[in-house]
Amino acid sequence: MSNYVYLVDDDDAVRDALSLLLETVGLTVRSYAVPEVFLSQARGLTAGCLILDIRMPAISGLKLQEKLAAQGIDWPTVIISGHGDIEACRRAFRNGAIDFLSKPVDEQDLIDAIQKGHTALESQSQISAERAEAIALVNHLSAREREVLGMISKGLTTKQIAQALGLSPRTVESHRAAIAAKAGTSSAAELTRIWLDAQG
Repeated sequence: MSNYVYLVDDDDAVRDALSLLLETVGLTVRSYAVPEVFLSQARGLTAGCLILDIRMPAISGLKLQEKLAAQGIDWPTVIISGHGDIEACRRAFRNGAIDFLSKPVDEQDLIDAIQKGHTALESQSQISAERAEAIALVNHLSAREREVLGMISKGLTTKQIAQALGLSPRTVESHRAAIAAKAGTSSAAELTRIWLDAQG
């Protein structure tokens, strides 16, 4: 499980205090005073939980959150603010923030939010692994088996699939058996999940 935390805040005192606090509970903290520096490095970093200050000179925490999302980085984010207003709070949550905390930040609230973020990250990576497995499995099927699987996922019966593809029901059954052998299941529900996971 990831224990990385990336703290982006232009206030040296806040960065030092929060880094110290989080390191004492066993988290690996990397702090950044300049959002642009973090943005330029983010793609090469291990996934972790973000703590973003809402007000920074060049790029606000909300803007940084949006720019990261545009790069496909949607890590769990805690927004901290000395000037919490409802509109900013709503925007942060719309962009996927898991918490919005006012300064001075309550230590336990912050630790709880980060734990929640790491749990979310863990289930996100579990979903990614399942999807990769489904893609590999579907790619391993023949073109005809993929067609049959796609139709199974739409709830079509063997007879309907045979009619749609101009095949005999017996041929469709043999394709279904081959798909089940490769997938390790003959359950239509499970095969549908695999197909949908592979489609993303």
